[in-house]
Amino acid sequence: MNTVLFDLDGTMLPMEQEDFINGYMGAITKKFAPMGYAPKALMKAIWTGTEAMVKNDGTMTNEERFWQVFASILGNDIIEKKPDFNEFYKNEFKNVGKIFTPNPLAQKCVDILKEKGYTVAAATNPLFPLTATLARMEWAQIKPESFALITSYETSCFCKPNLNYYREVLDKLGKKTKECLMVGNDVAEDMCTDELGMDTFLLVDHLINKEKKDISIFRNGNYAGLYDYLKHLPKV
Repeated sequence: MNTVLFDLDGTMLPMEQEDFINGYMGAITKKFAPMGYAPKALMKAIWTGTEAMVKNDGTMTNEERFWQVFASILGNDIIEKKPDFNEFYKNEFKNVGKIFTPNPLAQKCVDILKEKGYTVAAATNPLFPLTATLARMEWAQIKPESFALITSYETSCFCKPNLNYYREVLDKLGKKTKECLMVGNDVAEDMCTDELGMDTFLLVDHLINKEKKDISIFRNGNYAGLYDYLKHLPKV
């Protein structure tokens, strides 16, 4: 094993999913309401576009899939607002992060792996543009330059828990499943890598286990436990 994939939301960035969604939707509807987009209609269109990305079949990027569906709901004029969405993620979106407290062990985990010679990647579900992902990494006080790959909707054609998302990541990194460890807090979206033969570590601090699976089948622990585990890994 020579590569570690980290999930972002709820893993490197401590958060409860509901808090993030509420903050995100509140900020984006506030931005676009003055432009004539009713909050409820905008939120419904965003969710529908997100669902389309989750079901993406690889024939186009997640970005293309989202805007295709988004525009089919709100009208093609919304495409002209794409620069405004980009500006939102550069500016107002950053304020959403004020409600989250970073865990200093996150960057320490990355640093200790880098020191040992491991390849480290940010395998976050690619539902957002890179700008938004970099903003969330900033909230987590994580250094983007530490990562060999950061997935985003511009360059990904699948989403979690589709195993093709992980195959896409491995292909970009030039790695095989047996070379990788996946660290994440979502049993369905992150631990599914076990099916590919990838090693796993389930972070339980902000555990998501919608199907209430027995998590004892996975190596698991809190952030202190994760750091201790990584600390004892051999050098590459």
